[in-house]
Amino acid sequence: MEREPDMGKRNALLRGLPRVDELMEHPILAGVCSSCPRSIVRSAARHALDEIRQAISTGDVKSVPDINDLARRAESLASSASARSLRRCVNAAGIILHTGLGRAPFSEEATEALGEVVGGYCNVQSDIRSGDRSNRETHVEGLFREITGAEAALVVNNNAAATVLVLNSLAAGKEVVVSRGEMVEIGGSFRIPDIMKLAGARLVEVGCTNRTHLKDYEKAVGENTALLLSVHQSNYRITGFASQVGIAEIAALAKARGIFCAHDLGSGALSDLREYGLPYEPFVKESLAAGADAALFSGDKLLGGPQCGVILGRGEIIARMRKNPFYRAFRVCKLTLTVLESTLRLFRDPDRLIERHRVMNMLCRKRDELREEAEAFAGDISETCRGVLRAEVREDESQVGGGSLAGQGLPTSVVSINSSLITCEELAERLRMRETPIFARIQKDAVLLDPRTLLPGEETIIIEALREISESVKSAQR
Repeated sequence: MEREPDMGKRNALLRGLPRVDELMEHPILAGVCSSCPRSIVRSAARHALDEIRQAISTGDVKSVPDINDLARRAESLASSASARSLRRCVNAAGIILHTGLGRAPFSEEATEALGEVVGGYCNVQSDIRSGDRSNRETHVEGLFREITGAEAALVVNNNAAATVLVLNSLAAGKEVVVSRGEMVEIGGSFRIPDIMKLAGARLVEVGCTNRTHLKDYEKAVGENTALLLSVHQSNYRITGFASQVGIAEIAALAKARGIFCAHDLGSGALSDLREYGLPYEPFVKESLAAGADAALFSGDKLLGGPQCGVILGRGEIIARMRKNPFYRAFRVCKLTLTVLESTLRLFRDPDRLIERHRVMNMLCRKRDELREEAEAFAGDISETCRGVLRAEVREDESQVGGGSLAGQGLPTSVVSINSSLITCEELAERLRMRETPIFARIQKDAVLLDPRTLLPGEETIIIEALREISESVKSAQR
């Protein structure tokens, strides 16, 4: 009985709320309807009223909210509901091939080509001269020949698909020999034994985890052996008392025994990275020159292009794979081919590659240059966010990411930000929740911003975000 007055008051508050149609007529929501579907705005208005009804029922709200506040809440909900889920982000985390952020950032040439080609129709599978149907890889095959010396090329949706296609085309129902030290598992539960089973091939392991010799391969080859597969270890390294057999020796053995040799390169380096002052990474041209019948790799790692898997090799082998039904399931669309072609064209001009290829540019950035940028960046943040955020420069390491150049950190200078008024976790979250999300990393109770992975103009986006966050923190302290 004592609760009846409270229930009566709550019922009165509920009756005082505007109807959905009344809220929809508010000028704020009327304006939103000009840029957002009316059904979404109406749903947002209903949701805003439901929130208040729930709060009144639990006693958290003790007076009827101002209709302007309700309209603004509905406007916020409508904006969130109509916003694109996939959007541009700022990568300040210092991981160049950040899998969560789409790996390789495309070059300006690739971005321009996307806008020009895919907004309408394009000759993705039509020969312009004859008007006849053509192969999709025609647009990139010539470039791959020029850059790597391969006879032919095939492009599928990722390197896992490329592995399945190679195994199924060359070794279905037969044996494939792989070193135990190359029985990798990478992100997304991609495991060589599972892929082998899916492709219909029988796995034969040779050697030991840390050491495999050519004689191990020689002993394993029998009448049912179809393929020798060498797999780049990608995202891990075995060091110390360890050794693996080089692709040239494996290819020579395969040729002598009349079977196939394939090299899964993983990262897809198209040139010798040592020429740019970077650590050695197996590269495609080297594998093909060593005698591999097929080389397969990712397109969105060191190649710096779109997510895809590329298979290069002898013409008759690629032709066999193109006839495989798996190819139809794995083939790529015009968006992928557009970006891949534009990216490959950059490798025709090695002298300007670092300037125009964004992944190579980030890989090759000089330490002194990064230090200078970090100091200027920290100074701007300290001046803009005085009294709330403290910014200083710290020496650290960037990561290549994407399973490329595993264990190889790149010396960098980062901006370290902390505050006594906001935790680093909350600051990082607020940066991610911006209209243009900003991804940083947290280390030792500080938010770190690495200039290595920032694109031109993104420092301004970050400083503006930090300014607004600082003002919000100040207001909350008053």
